[in-house]
Amino acid sequence: MMNDGAPAATREIADLLRDLSWNIHRKAPEITGIEPLPNTELAVLKHVLDNPGLTVTELARLMGLKQSNASAAVRTLAERGLVTRSSSPTDRRVSLLLPTEEARAQNEVIAHAWAGPIRAGIERLNAEQREALEAASGALATLNRAMQSRG
Repeated sequence: MMNDGAPAATREIADLLRDLSWNIHRKAPEITGIEPLPNTELAVLKHVLDNPGLTVTELARLMGLKQSNASAAVRTLAERGLVTRSSSPTDRRVSLLLPTEEARAQNEVIAHAWAGPIRAGIERLNAEQREALEAASGALATLNRAMQSRG
């Protein structure tokens, strides 16, 4: 294993989080009635749901995507009726990205389906382990925000 200079505990946590994210992704159930989205479109949709009113430029910067890739993903989501463009009230040349009601409804179904296996895994932990996860939730949320802003 390559040593990148990070402390052993940091490397171990990073590896565990990588493995955990892979297991969550792998165990996510097929959702009947919803056509699966490629990972990029799914991530774009999540950002638009979390930050309605983003521009494509802001979205690309936030996600670390090329502008053309962000535009292509938005176009695909718009064709599927999941994202709309609205003119900015301050500058009509700027389009703001907004999730549709269909996107919000699908997001609820997807979030519930993805969370199910995670909740089941947490329930298999002992009380002390669940408490440790609860205590770490603030740090994990901060890590998530740091990863998002890194681009």
